[in-house]
Amino acid sequence: QLQVVESGGGLARPGGSLRLSCTASSDVLRYYAIGWFRQAPGKEYEAVQCITSGGNIINYADSVKGRFAGSRDNAKTTVYLQMNRLESEDTAIYYCAVGDRCLAELWDYDSWGQGTQVTVSS
Repeated sequence: QLQVVESGGGLARPGGSLRLSCTASSDVLRYYAIGWFRQAPGKEYEAVQCITSGGNIINYADSVKGRFAGSRDNAKTTVYLQMNRLESEDTAIYYCAVGDRCLAELWDYDSWGQGTQVTVSS
């Protein structure tokens, strides 16, 4: 099974920025859609954004529109989620998921990682 790893989480102040990265155990991310999900304490998983293999962005969470931007590197071996103007409500564990197409449910993807913690606090 494909091993997926998220990184780049940490502590940020409100209004600050973080960039999350998603990599995989083999060089296959370029062929797949990558979905970003998050789970805040005591809440269900929430779809945040997805980037297709062609680089198109699908936003699922209205709260991140205009603040979060997904991208792929030129070699398409890493997928990023640039998070700007962070808010305390963005505090969650963030996951990237690999699948054939963008879908809004984490369980519809083939693989996802252990997540990376993002904490927004002053």
